[in-house]
Amino acid sequence: MAYKDLHAFAAALDKAGQLHRVEAEVDSYLEIAEITDRVSKRLGPALLFTRVKGSAFPVLTNAFGSYHRMELALDTPRLDDLGKKIRRLIHSENYLTFLDKVKAVPRLAGLTAALPLPVSSGVWQEAEEVPDLTRLPALYCWPEDGGRFLTLPVVCLRDPETGVHNYGVYRMQVYGRRTAGMHWHLHKDGRALAEKYKRLGGRMPVSVAIGCDPAVTYAATAPLPPGIDEMLLAGFLRGRPVPLAKSTCSDIRVPANCEFLLEGYVDLEETREEGPFGDHTGYYSEKAPYPVFHLKRLHRRDHPIYQATVVGRPPMEDCYLAKATERIFLPFLQLICPDIRDLDLPIEGVFHNCAVVSIRKRYPGQAAKVMHALWGLGQMMYQKMIVVVDEDVDPHNRSEVLWRVFNNIDPVRDLQISPGPLDALDHASPTRHFGNRLGIDATRKLSEEGHPRPWPADLIRPPETRRMVRERWAEYGFGSLKRQK
Repeated sequence: MAYKDLHAFAAALDKAGQLHRVEAEVDSYLEIAEITDRVSKRLGPALLFTRVKGSAFPVLTNAFGSYHRMELALDTPRLDDLGKKIRRLIHSENYLTFLDKVKAVPRLAGLTAALPLPVSSGVWQEAEEVPDLTRLPALYCWPEDGGRFLTLPVVCLRDPETGVHNYGVYRMQVYGRRTAGMHWHLHKDGRALAEKYKRLGGRMPVSVAIGCDPAVTYAATAPLPPGIDEMLLAGFLRGRPVPLAKSTCSDIRVPANCEFLLEGYVDLEETREEGPFGDHTGYYSEKAPYPVFHLKRLHRRDHPIYQATVVGRPPMEDCYLAKATERIFLPFLQLICPDIRDLDLPIEGVFHNCAVVSIRKRYPGQAAKVMHALWGLGQMMYQKMIVVVDEDVDPHNRSEVLWRVFNNIDPVRDLQISPGPLDALDHASPTRHFGNRLGIDATRKLSEEGHPRPWPADLIRPPETRRMVRERWAEYGFGSLKRQK
């Protein structure tokens, strides 16, 4: 089922018992963020604040803040099922003969049906507000933040040369009634498109959608290659095309069913200090100059919901968006690097500081080859630490992974330092955007890798003994075996 809009998703959350309404009046200055933080840490429900001090609009937070809600958002029983769906599609498009492709048309039709659907107007045109950003209940999340921020805006851009659209989530610090920061990092698509506009001269048109259907919001966070339209991914995930309406001030196509639409431009000769901001790393990101968004028009639907997210030390809502990316994009990593069996991005590593990869090891040096292959792929280049384990190790089992790391490595032989790009939010590197990445080979070592000693076997009892004990467990007087393996 494709959700028509954010209202439909909120209704589905409510029906599933995953939405809590806060009827008491709350303040968008720190209070909403504190409540959301506490609920996130306790793995609680989505929150709809119906009475926000000084605002006519309700605020929705933590809508994606659990595995179950992410599955509801993307209409799938399990996030891994989406990865399997993509794996079948990749196989269909790349490895079948022409005759097989003809037979596979029903499967490939799912991709054709995902193409964005141009429509004449959007529900965001139901009302036009005075162009004043302070009318929005933008959150002030942490005490040392530089101000209030739009924390979940879908920034809509159009390539001036190719006409291809780009949709990304970039935080926006509200400076005043008509201006806000546009926080796109050095390596982001938004920054690359801005450089194109700068070379051509003139202003860069920008539209900002707030409160989209969940597949659209997720797709805008996804690490797609440059030039790939995020709305194609959103349509694929929702099983129906995303309706896109033309902005009133530019040729940019925007989600037709969003709650709010901000139209304006970025003057590429102008920057302003942005931040600090309490970020998803659990630390404040530093002040830095960023482009300035100028608001020309502010549209909204009748009775809109303002959607926001609160980030900080994990676990928080953004963790589950990133976990969806881990599962959905695994088949693409495996297509490029078939050695990979599975992948885990621990939430404590905030998704760009640590990756655990399991491989089917067949030859010496294979773990190092996988590390460097991943460092060469898109946003995987940010991974400050990559741990490689054997295929019989569950990379999602933190205890097992650490046991292998602590017992299987020789520091001289198995640790690799690789200089390269780092995420802009990395505060530990002495230089911005560049530093050193660590690779850890925790696989069993081969003699060809300089390990002449025999590698010890894992301690595993015979399966018949394990089966017998499992069957007789109640007889031993231990009660239920529900938690026994």
